Amino acid sequence: MLNRFFGHFSKDIGIDLGTANTLVYVRGRGIIINEPSVVAINQKTSQIVAIGTEAKRMVGRTPAQIVATRPLVAGVVSDFEVTEEMLKYFIRKVHENSFSMFARPRVVIGIPSGVTEVEKRAVEDAAKNAGAREVYLVEEPMAAAIGVRLPVQEAVGSMIVDIGGGTTDIAVISLGGIVVSRDLRVAGDKLNEDIIRFARDEFKLLIGERTAEDIKIAIGSAHELSAALEAPMRGRDLVMGLPKEIIVDDADIRRAMRHSINVLVNAVKSTIEETPPELVADIMHRGIILVGGGSLLRGLDRLIQEETKIPARVSEDPLSAVVRGTGIILEDVDSLRQVLVSTGYERVPV
Repeated sequence: MLNRFFGHFSKDIGIDLGTANTLVYVRGRGIIINEPSVVAINQKTSQIVAIGTEAKRMVGRTPAQIVATRPLVAGVVSDFEVTEEMLKYFIRKVHENSFSMFARPRVVIGIPSGVTEVEKRAVEDAAKNAGAREVYLVEEPMAAAIGVRLPVQEAVGSMIVDIGGGTTDIAVISLGGIVVSRDLRVAGDKLNEDIIRFARDEFKLLIGERTAEDIKIAIGSAHELSAALEAPMRGRDLVMGLPKEIIVDDADIRRAMRHSINVLVNAVKSTIEETPPELVADIMHRGIILVGGGSLLRGLDRLIQEETKIPARVSEDPLSAVVRGTGIILEDVDSLRQVLVSTGYERVPV
């Protein structure tokens, strides 16, 4: 009864709870929040200093007592209390122009396909403690497939590769379920680490995570480019201890990321090998769809197409595919109930 009352003051929301970024969809309004999944904490007082965009600006620039941290590692809750506070912040932000103290929204959250029951419960508990009256979980590749309008409930095979910050989810979907899937810890963050290691080993240069990500976005590629790209790499010389700048090109960065990209492509190939032949025929006709921020790496779709002999393309607006899928589920939970993940909780009808 109380839930029904609180429901009148609440806006149902869909959340793509990513390792790097959190996107929030509000029913009837669309995507209204796209902020980094970063929380800045004062370790002396245990108080949260900033969340989201403001906290991201602090990464690598804070005094010793303030630590900018990601509460999700590889798409999984690593710090329960901080994740809960982050979710509260986003829920309050959605309801800031209404009666936020009464807000008890229904929430659909995207989670990686390989998470355990305990990890699913951690996400659900964090959302409930943050103020959600009802929580639905959906696997991210399924949400992404729904978000790019693939016919997930039909008896045809669709293949989706969701490359996020912490994880890559590869899934073949048919009849409202995932037939074959792979969950890799090789994604955007791993590519950043590869660039940091490459700078240290090749040039004796220490660079930060943000610098590595900026270089990856500026000149990173998975396949040889028609025109060479260059960018400055700035950091600290490990020999002299002084600032240093060198110019790197796309071939250098491709070499740095080669191993991780090969792991990703091989995972796509092995997923196809495990797929039933009828569904492989569908995928050959429909192609492999790439979503997530990592899919924007230049030439990745071309490399996957060359290696698998199956057409591959990056979806329109790949960054928001998962959250758009959670929004579509919110609009019609009853007809899409079969795509949701069960956590063993008994749900109370609302």
